[in-house]
Amino acid sequence: MKQIIINLGVKDLQKSAGFYKVIGFEPQYADETTTRLVWSEHISLMITEMSKFASFATKPLVDTSSAMAGYFSLTVESIEQMNDLMTKRLEAGGTESSEKSDYGFMQQRTLEDLDGHTWNLMYIDLAKMLTAR
Repeated sequence: MKQIIINLGVKDLQKSAGFYKVIGFEPQYADETTTRLVWSEHISLMITEMSKFASFATKPLVDTSSAMAGYFSLTVESIEQMNDLMTKRLEAGGTESSEKSDYGFMQQRTLEDLDGHTWNLMYIDLAKMLTAR
C-alpha cells in the first residue's frame, strides 16, 4: 500500500502531539522522541523532537517560526468541517497565517502549528471544479 508520511521536527513533543490530536490526527505510535499520528489510511505524520530530527537531517534545519520549510495541504469533506478544524487548531494554539481563500470550486484556510509549520485545509467541490475548466 502506498502512503504519505510527513516527518516534522518539533520543539515540544507532548504539546505538538496534543495539538495534532485536537485537530483530528489519531495517535498510533509513540516513544520518548517520536510520535506517529494518522490523518487517513494513506496519510500520517511523524513528529520528532528537534535534536533527534537533526541527527538524521542531511541539510541544515530552518527555524519554521521565521522561514517556510514546506506547505502541507489536507483535504476535508465540507466547508463546515474545514471551519470546525480551523477553530480547533486556533484553540489548540495554532495561528491563521492568511485570509480564507475562495476560488468558487475550492476554499482553503491556512495556519501554522506550534512550531510554525504551515498547513492548508482545503475543501474542493469536484462537480464545480470539473465545470470550471
